[in-house]
Amino acid sequence: MDEKKSAQDFLNLIKKSRRGKFKIYIGMSAGVGKTYRMLQEAHSLLSNGIDVKIGYIETHHREETHALLEGLPIIPRRKLFYKGKELDELDVQAVINLRPEVVIVDELAHTNIEGSKNEKRWQDVLEILESGINVISAVNIQHIESLNEDIKSITDIEVKERIPDSVLAQADEVVNIDLTAEELIDRLKAGKIYDRSKVNSALSNFFKSENILQLRELALKEVAAQVQRKVETEVSVIKNIRKERFLACISSNEKTAKNVIRKASRLANYYNSQWFLLYVQVPKESPDKIALDKQRHLINNFKLATELGAEIIKVEGANVAHIIMQQCEDRKITTVCIGKPHLSIWKIIAATDTFNSLLNKLSKENIDLVILS
Repeated sequence: MDEKKSAQDFLNLIKKSRRGKFKIYIGMSAGVGKTYRMLQEAHSLLSNGIDVKIGYIETHHREETHALLEGLPIIPRRKLFYKGKELDELDVQAVINLRPEVVIVDELAHTNIEGSKNEKRWQDVLEILESGINVISAVNIQHIESLNEDIKSITDIEVKERIPDSVLAQADEVVNIDLTAEELIDRLKAGKIYDRSKVNSALSNFFKSENILQLRELALKEVAAQVQRKVETEVSVIKNIRKERFLACISSNEKTAKNVIRKASRLANYYNSQWFLLYVQVPKESPDKIALDKQRHLINNFKLATELGAEIIKVEGANVAHIIMQQCEDRKITTVCIGKPHLSIWKIIAATDTFNSLLNKLSKENIDLVILS
């Protein structure tokens, strides 16, 4: 068994070395200059003899950005018809067949047209990387899955197109394109982001100064976390530092569970650590008793947690606290994450005699308990 594992580890190492390098430009919003910077880099690579091609770029009719396309080799997009209109998408197969050293692929969070091989462009990019081609791409901070609730609370907008945090974690390099709120608003007013007819609407909605400041902070924190992860994985660490392992506990309460999943994912990503999602199916939530909509929400939350890198644990039982303690022991958990007290799971735990023993056990085993708001 050990020999097989050793051989598989070596095979994984070979595959990893053959995989393309992945660079992501990240920004706090549209208009900070991600596409412009990617095209500048493409020109620089080209002038240094690197075979770089444009797989997909979205200039949004910005003159300065569009002018940079001059002289860059472009891979024709794949044409297809959808609802009576001719549309185009990134031609993944053409990129793989042409095998450039580097391909530029914009709009990482884009949803592909129905009928495409992959549902999302980030899946296209992973396929290109697996074929050994280096990729430079770009995404805005509001498209990161685990930040979805934070973005909604800042902007009052629910962003539909999102990428799993695991995609960002696979990047070899993440570069933040940073502007001050004043610089970004000046660019907007000058018509460099949207058509002038949309400027006033944008200023009173998404591009409010306080929104931009909060989004900028999120972008800076995300890149800082990426650097921290790189340090931890590539630089020798002190052996005495404990390796974090998170256990997020949810109930069938859809909204709170989703919040716990996203925040636990953020914590796990920050510490570059493994995390688990625990759902205890109490007797009153057995398949023949639980409402169909709750079952559907649970399945969706399991899917979300899986996309965010969690291992799902589903256990049947009446004593939730005991099951949490058992999982902590079996999985060598360092931090338990739970929703705030109004959560039904909290009420179940608090109602049992073993709640105190749970706290005592966590304390004794040096396991942290985090209550996520």
